Amino acid sequence: MTKETKSNYKLHTKLREANKDLWKEYVTHPFVGELAAGTLSISCFKYYLAQDYLFLIQLARAYALAAYKSDNLDEIRSCASGMSAIIDSEIQLHIDYCANWGLDEKDILATKEALATIAYSRYVLDKGMQGDLLDLYVALSPCIIGYSEIGARIANDPLTTLRGNPYLSWIELYSSADYQSVAQTHSVMMDMLWNQRAGEKRLNQINNNFSQAVQLEVDFWQMGLDADS
Repeated sequence: MTKETKSNYKLHTKLREANKDLWKEYVTHPFVGELAAGTLSISCFKYYLAQDYLFLIQLARAYALAAYKSDNLDEIRSCASGMSAIIDSEIQLHIDYCANWGLDEKDILATKEALATIAYSRYVLDKGMQGDLLDLYVALSPCIIGYSEIGARIANDPLTTLRGNPYLSWIELYSSADYQSVAQTHSVMMDMLWNQRAGEKRLNQINNNFSQAVQLEVDFWQMGLDADS
């Protein structure tokens, strides 16, 4: 498993530091804590999985929008690669993973989108429509970079239950070198876009967008935790 490392990426570090308390609430949410302990209700996890699948569909749309918002061929290729990875690989992997929990694709597609799923996924698309490629990448960053931090942290926390934990495969996925690389690519792209299109003059606006996205991720965890309620 990958060891947790401090972020070396300028913009993400600035945004995370500006939202310390909210970021901590997100990455140490009780849903995450129960995953690490292996005590999360299976029905809560299955509901989360179904909602995460529905979110992936919107994420593919976000990458399509990112390609449209791109200024050059390299950016288009990067965004198209992200969309292709979701459509051609991640969605099928998610379906296969859900099947292990007794959820088939029909079950998932029959699941009503939760308000928390709608709120975050449409927020991302709205930021992308209103703003530029940087706005879109910032709105996505709590999801993409946040999951890598969460995975690495709980994988290397001595208090995490690994043996017999039903959610070990989830922990291994988001702490894996492959997923850490996905987060790194996103962070590098964010820094490049910030340097090219923004700089300090847009930091307040970008920070507000980031803060809202982190709160929506907190709400997404809470949605999963409340599934038994």
